[in-house]
Amino acid sequence: MLTNSGVHGFKRSLSTAAGDLSANALQMLAAGLGLAAIIAASATALTVIKWAGVAYLIWLGIRMIRRAKPDETAELSEQKRASLKTLWLQGFLTSAANPKAVVFFAALFPQFITSEVAFWPQFLILSATYIVMDGLFLSAYGLGSSWIVKRFKGSARVWIERIGGGFMIGAALLLGLKSISRQ
Repeated sequence: MLTNSGVHGFKRSLSTAAGDLSANALQMLAAGLGLAAIIAASATALTVIKWAGVAYLIWLGIRMIRRAKPDETAELSEQKRASLKTLWLQGFLTSAANPKAVVFFAALFPQFITSEVAFWPQFLILSATYIVMDGLFLSAYGLGSSWIVKRFKGSARVWIERIGGGFMIGAALLLGLKSISRQ
């Protein structure tokens, strides 16, 4: 989303976001099918998944921060306009090819699902909320990328990665504290 918005403009990059969200919906369904079985079988398994999710989010955040290095050769340049279908497919394949996404959803959703209430209504509300929120975030990223590319050159991507990694770690810590406070 960041790259396509910087190269092709924000409006065209919305196709990339739509592809990403389409893949996410399929990944959430896969995670939900597995989680429903685990939750039905064991409350202990749910707790283990929650803490694995916290650890995973911390790992992702650290990885983003470590990956944030200046790359002078990666400066965006004028490129041939890609079709909307190509941009959608790029977003879909990038997200769908990430095997960690199902693990991410399987780690994130149990933080908000309780075993005292039916699983599927909770899951569907979480999924719809995630799609809307992710769509808003992708739009914000795209708008920010367009703005940054127009005004700055060089190290802007580095700061975006560092800030994003910091937010992932912060989210993991908040989820961990939430789990501790419930015990």
